[in-house]
Amino acid sequence: MIKNEIFKNGGKGKMNYEDIIFEKKDRIARITINRPERYNACTQKTVHELIDAFNLCMDNEIGVVVFTGVGENAFCTGGDQSTREKGGYKGEYILPLEVGWQRVTNLIRTLPKPVIARLNGYAIGGGHVWHVNCDLSIAAEHAQLGQAGPRVGSFDPGYGTGELMRCVGVKRAKEIWFLCRRYTAHQALKMGLVNAVVPYDKLDEEVDKWCQEILEKSPIALKMLKYAFLAETDGVTG
Repeated sequence: MIKNEIFKNGGKGKMNYEDIIFEKKDRIARITINRPERYNACTQKTVHELIDAFNLCMDNEIGVVVFTGVGENAFCTGGDQSTREKGGYKGEYILPLEVGWQRVTNLIRTLPKPVIARLNGYAIGGGHVWHVNCDLSIAAEHAQLGQAGPRVGSFDPGYGTGELMRCVGVKRAKEIWFLCRRYTAHQALKMGLVNAVVPYDKLDEEVDKWCQEILEKSPIALKMLKYAFLAETDGVTG
């Protein structure tokens, strides 16, 4: 496990991250889930750290955020099922994982700058919900996408369904949730679920290209456009 240290508030306070990596360079922030041994599935701690990292991205020096996972196997595969117990996920934090998950989703949506999902592998379950709520999604050719909640008795009645429906239409969204099938990156591109598909070895180059194009635009215009796009589904939190 890689450990990552960041400095918050201009270095006045130090925070240690264990489950994620946070990087900021040239107006681009990168938030990376760092649990490759669990296919970047998240625990309460992971979600707690993600909430903190996305809050750091409110920094006006950041113009775009890239959200991804370590390795080439998975972006995120949802909640870590090894921590699931009767009644929910166990953990040391007061905030339940399910509530924390929604908070991360809300931060992705309300962050006043574009968030790009860099899909480096599986985007399943809650990970799929997060990528759907990112502003843009760029996938490696080998990535697979889909929902898994109904297989284990969970679901997302809010943005995980509402935004998916807006991306692919009602019938296809119901198919994705009701059948829990997996879709290839090219199938996802065809249905409007991702913006671009490239070979894995070209993924970073493509993501950087999109970031640079975004950074050339007016931050205020991008912020207001993002809020306008989301106005229709504001409040549909489930």
